Amino acid sequence: MTDLTDSLNVIFTEFYYWVTVVMMFLIHVGFATYEVGVGRRKNLQHILIKNVMLIPVVTVTFFFFGWWIYFAFINGPLLNNGMGIPSEVSDDFYPWSVLMGPHMADRITGVFWAAFLLFSWTAASIVSGAVIERARTSAFLIMAFVIGSVTWIIDAAWGWSPNGWMVQLLGYHDAYASGVIHAIAGGAALGALVVLGPRVGKFGPNGEIRAVPAHNIWMACLGLLIIYTGFWGFYAACNIPIIDVGADGQPFFSATNIYLMPTTLSAITFNFLMSLSGGLLAGFLISRGQPYWTLSCGLAGIIAASAGNDLYHPIHAMIVGGLGAVVAYKGHHYVERRFRIDDGVGAVAVHGYAGFFGVAIAGFLLWGYPAAAPLEGSAAPFFGTTVDGFPAVNPIGNLIGAVIMFGVLGFAPFYVLARALKAIGILRVPLRVELAGLDTNTLDSSYPYFSRTYTDFELIEKREAAPLLDRPIRSSAEPEERI
Repeated sequence: MTDLTDSLNVIFTEFYYWVTVVMMFLIHVGFATYEVGVGRRKNLQHILIKNVMLIPVVTVTFFFFGWWIYFAFINGPLLNNGMGIPSEVSDDFYPWSVLMGPHMADRITGVFWAAFLLFSWTAASIVSGAVIERARTSAFLIMAFVIGSVTWIIDAAWGWSPNGWMVQLLGYHDAYASGVIHAIAGGAALGALVVLGPRVGKFGPNGEIRAVPAHNIWMACLGLLIIYTGFWGFYAACNIPIIDVGADGQPFFSATNIYLMPTTLSAITFNFLMSLSGGLLAGFLISRGQPYWTLSCGLAGIIAASAGNDLYHPIHAMIVGGLGAVVAYKGHHYVERRFRIDDGVGAVAVHGYAGFFGVAIAGFLLWGYPAAAPLEGSAAPFFGTTVDGFPAVNPIGNLIGAVIMFGVLGFAPFYVLARALKAIGILRVPLRVELAGLDTNTLDSSYPYFSRTYTDFELIEKREAAPLLDRPIRSSAEPEERI
């Protein structure tokens, strides 16, 4: 780096991403906090260690091949000049490449890799919350590896890279990952839950729904507030801080979204806060002031508006956020009642349903906006929708993209994976362990200085499970069958 201006730009960009990654770590802190808050006392340490151990599992596998997938599979099977064939660019991201380590000629790969890695942790954490209190740690870590280092990064290559086939051929737009992370993770969680089944006692003999009481609701709500903070860092990490986007030799420096199309940090600041506020207001009204669902709807509001928050007017962001919160709240309770799906934290609804809705609505609200610069040699967009040769955002492309994210790359592979894990007997903890508590197996009580009392739900749980046991369940303070 010999030119001072270029050098300062490179160093600023390097530091910019490094700071956003540090902020994004708070997303994972928030997920761990709110999942532990929602869980019951007998399962808390198991929930915590599950969230902690996804970090090394996903990080190591993402280093060895997850990051390479993002550059290798920008094209879909049989699409766009044989997409699916690894691109030449991907050669730079094998784990033995000089760019995948300290290298003075490349200052950005490590921090950019880390930003995507934190997205991988987020995807895995969404699945983690849905399956709490009954999935084996080993089964969950397999799921974390699959979504964190394989399926979500494939959808990022397809729909988040400016050269991805969904962007170039469908005009797909999803600036802050309503679909690319949230819809796919919500779909994956739903696929796993269909096979995993509900917690013991969650549904009565006549289908009545019983609330499973959180051990600490304020802790769960604090976790959601921490996620909001990290999510703001996530937004910043999805922007390129400074690029010359001028034309005809006239320089024009701007921040850009992940597709390298102009936006501003001012825009995402307005829209992040307005979509959060729309979600909170709708959640407060529709849940009649329940703190947990009010804050969960705030998160759903951000997620719903995230697909277009680089370009929305703030009032658009607020309205989309409010509608996304309603979709999440109503969707969660309808699916729970109609299909007896026991989602421990509402992850499928908050991330999956709101994310799907957000992608679909962005196609209408941003209809005609250039999605990305055209890729040389790429086929024409499927729908012939272009603006000055640029593939353009359109509702059909975004709706197809939402289905791919939630269903094709989310629900379907995780339903198959969960069926396979169940077939070999490692998906769910034994009934006796679930009743005693996953912590009591090896970890003892999370609150050893407080007396143990049983909730009405736990008494129902034990009574309904009794006919399935060949001997009475022990006290939750005694060790049970090992997981």
